[in-house]
Amino acid sequence: MREINLRYVEETYGRDKTLQTFSLHYPDTFNFGYDIVDDIAVNDPTRRAMIWCNPEGEEHIFTFADMKTWSDKTANYLTSLGIGKGDMVMVILRRHYQFWFVATALAKIGAVMVPATFMLKEHDLEYRLNSAEIKAVIATSVGEIDQVVDRVRDRCPSVETYILVNGAGGGLTPMREDGEPDVERGTLIGHALSGPEGICSAPIHRPGWEDFNTGVRAAKSEFARVQTHVREPMLMYFSSGTSGNPKMVLHDSTYALGHIVTAKHWHNVRPDGIHFTIADTGWGKAVWGKYYGQWIMEACVFTYDFDRFHAGEIMRLIDKYRITTLCCPPTMYRLMMQEDFEEHDLSSLEYSTTAGEALNPDLFNFWKEHTGLTIFEGFGQTETPLTVANLTNSTPHPGSMGKPNPLYTLEIQRDDGSRCNVGETGEICIKMDPRPEGIMMEYYRNEAKTAEAIHDGWYHTGDVAWVDEDGFFWYVGRNDDVIKSSGYRIGPFEIESVLLEHDAVREVAVTGVPDPVRGKVVKATIVLSQGFTGTDDLTVELQRWVKRRTAPYKYPRIISYVEELPKTVNGKIRRAAIRDNDEKENMDGLV
Repeated sequence: MREINLRYVEETYGRDKTLQTFSLHYPDTFNFGYDIVDDIAVNDPTRRAMIWCNPEGEEHIFTFADMKTWSDKTANYLTSLGIGKGDMVMVILRRHYQFWFVATALAKIGAVMVPATFMLKEHDLEYRLNSAEIKAVIATSVGEIDQVVDRVRDRCPSVETYILVNGAGGGLTPMREDGEPDVERGTLIGHALSGPEGICSAPIHRPGWEDFNTGVRAAKSEFARVQTHVREPMLMYFSSGTSGNPKMVLHDSTYALGHIVTAKHWHNVRPDGIHFTIADTGWGKAVWGKYYGQWIMEACVFTYDFDRFHAGEIMRLIDKYRITTLCCPPTMYRLMMQEDFEEHDLSSLEYSTTAGEALNPDLFNFWKEHTGLTIFEGFGQTETPLTVANLTNSTPHPGSMGKPNPLYTLEIQRDDGSRCNVGETGEICIKMDPRPEGIMMEYYRNEAKTAEAIHDGWYHTGDVAWVDEDGFFWYVGRNDDVIKSSGYRIGPFEIESVLLEHDAVREVAVTGVPDPVRGKVVKATIVLSQGFTGTDDLTVELQRWVKRRTAPYKYPRIISYVEELPKTVNGKIRRAAIRDNDEKENMDGLV
């Protein structure tokens, strides 16, 4: 390990080895593709960059030299199709290894990568292609997203080029009667792709689309450096959009450097280990845990190109590949809790992290008891890298997000911009003067929303929390989700966390329902675990459960049971949709 991360950071530690200060320095010409991927490829060519496999039995181990070669070939291929510096390119590639070729190639070209999930429907896709004036789409053949693209292309005039990647499996190959994937159907999938010559070897033909795999294999393997600036646009995500159309979150190349803390001081990756973040490449969490910070730390990432999450399958992979560090949302940890731990060897794991939703004390304690590992929680947004976390060598307070990333100055602020007292609920705000690395450049083409979020020297996250006397942050919820009842400000996050500890609750969303006396009352919309029925007795039991575990005024006075919760295409619960439905029902009742 050459510790190239130290070229870009200055950091100090306390006596307890916790990170105290952290700052970044870098040249104006910094480019992740050249200065990280290619630098390692030239100076440490055999270092593993990624272990990749899929349910069909295909497996590849890519070195950094491999990543340089394939990203250079990809860059040459894409430029031959007219893709150049500043162009917006939508990338919908599930967990295919081609995503890493494309992401690195676009960085080298100076084009802007716009990752998207394969779950987009026609309305979602049309909005995204037109609002960002996407020039090219690179999509997978696995699933139906190429068909969705074809159905909207006549309404998306900015798109000039459509490029199709034969994903060759992706966990969707039909299974034979013996439980093995059927890979004998004339197409190159599964074992047919194994080995160095199998990379990008599966061609595909679809009218109106370019064949990525064939084009890349034929391209030259050396790409001349394009001059780029660190503050030029590099990456853009569409925010989750729990209400209304999603915003376009634009990032420059300092976003990649901002994730050094993510990998080094939260995920705790090491160069001889293997890190596994379970995330689809359409989500921001993928580059958090499978790309930028991990490769700056010269670490190997593990990618499993599956379709649906099965806890036992993931646990077997941890054992088989001897994964050392793991990051996944609490939901996936909960599903692993339901497995027979005696059947799985997780002894290779050295470190566990989580983000994205409530981490319940029972899950925290279960994982500690059965693996010996603490789950270190973290927090960030599409607009930011990691901003609050329980970093390495810290002692987490179960349920707390942790403390601020030293790269940023954070405050909990009142509506008037003044700083909240200890224990007082307010908005998480990040100081923007001087402008820190990693925070979004802007909401693309939306000056009003940008000004609403970034003003008076602060970025206003829209997330509500409070800080205890030890400096730990405790999440309450989104501004729009906070329930004001009888003078109290009640965050859904805490109540959801408590309810999820009950065996009957598989998923839950807590919202406020209009009430003539209290202003709002707390409502819990619950998806039950298998074997439970939504009876009046269960409702009373769940209400008492909450009263015993948190302040009694927070208990849900209304509980409804549903088959599923409304969610965004990125899988986040749409509490706004539940509130809108409740208001509609109230209005209907008044008619």
